[in-house]
Amino acid sequence: MFGLSREWLLGEDGAPFVDALVLSHPEQMERLRAACPEAVHTAVLAGDPCFDRVLAARGHRERYRRALGTHPGQRLVLLNSTWHTESLFGDGGDDLLPTLLPRLTSELPADEYRVAAVLHPNIWYGHSPGQIRIWLDRARRSGLTLVDPIDGWRQALLAADVVIGDHGSVTYYGAALGTPVLLGAAPLAALDPDAPISDFVREAPRLDPTAPLRPQLDTLMAEHQPLPSPAEFITSHPGESAARLRRLFYAQLGLSEPDEPALLEPLPLPPYEPPSRTAPLRVATWLRGSGEVAVERYADPRSESAGGGEVHLAVHEDTRDPAHLAIADVVFREGSATDPRFGSPDRWTAEALLRYPHSSLVAYVTSPSACTVRTRDGQLLRLTAESAADPALYASALHAWLAAGKSVEELMPEGLTVRTGSAVHSVQVTSVRVTPA
Repeated sequence: MFGLSREWLLGEDGAPFVDALVLSHPEQMERLRAACPEAVHTAVLAGDPCFDRVLAARGHRERYRRALGTHPGQRLVLLNSTWHTESLFGDGGDDLLPTLLPRLTSELPADEYRVAAVLHPNIWYGHSPGQIRIWLDRARRSGLTLVDPIDGWRQALLAADVVIGDHGSVTYYGAALGTPVLLGAAPLAALDPDAPISDFVREAPRLDPTAPLRPQLDTLMAEHQPLPSPAEFITSHPGESAARLRRLFYAQLGLSEPDEPALLEPLPLPPYEPPSRTAPLRVATWLRGSGEVAVERYADPRSESAGGGEVHLAVHEDTRDPAHLAIADVVFREGSATDPRFGSPDRWTAEALLRYPHSSLVAYVTSPSACTVRTRDGQLLRLTAESAADPALYASALHAWLAAGKSVEELMPEGLTVRTGSAVHSVQVTSVRVTPA
């Protein structure tokens, strides 16, 4: 915001203290000429290497979505805050973002939306990682993922379906990619009024934090028309920054450039990080015909589905509040099929039914597409789907089917169809031989 002003570019002797000032677009040159003509001779148009890396990685979008545990049919909502007293996060952890995140993770159906956040590195270091995690604890237990602000934000931005942000560069990059953007904070006074980012902040749609969040997001994505300014002004030389910067660096050193092409490091594939939901889930279900169950899960037992439906409570065994386990209809957890802490899925499910006598079904998730469930009448079943989703979803659908008086036998061999929003999951239901105690 102040990078092109005299006090940032000139030394005490009135001369530029930099040998080269790298700019990404000619409009910056014009602003530099108006603000500090003494430094114009140092300016070099070299594009934007950060944006070039993002552009080069666009073909890997689906990989980045899978790395974040975003399933087909889900919309990834990415929140971003820069480091400023008037940013989305603010200056003390009690501004908009810390209250907005748990609202998003509780108001949005868990299987239709994935929520992640990118916080500026100075937020982490200014408040400490421990304090950030405390402030955002409820949202994290409801499925929020905090993205690495150094190595993971570009990949998350490419994976996102919508960005909620502020006047920071991540939000602007998202708009330049054509991603729908809602501004949760827009401090025009902090920006150069002649800079393109100011035009963007004036024109971009605003988030209303007092209104329900899902209608705002759905309307934004349905009616989205990319603003032309970010894509136009982010860089005047897309794909050329590596060659231009290397030419500049070698010239400054008085050396000849190597013969091989100048290339940027590609964006790495982030580690697999699916959402972790240990908050109680309010599950609304509707039987839609032969073997089909529609499901909406909310990471807050107080959430109400707009469509009504039959409701039950599904609770992760590692929930913060054991009182919810005592009244849960479905209890679930994740683990490998050979985890020595829990024994086999057969063993854990048998022990869980004894431990949680109120539950009518327990589920042991062993992979992104399968789980083992045991019903109160002792049936041990394997639920498997070709498409990845949270298998605990399938367990809740089976619970709804059985609670309606249906039988497991009616699901064989066709299986169970589970619908979440626009996504449809075909789940195979097979009997598992019960190991004698």
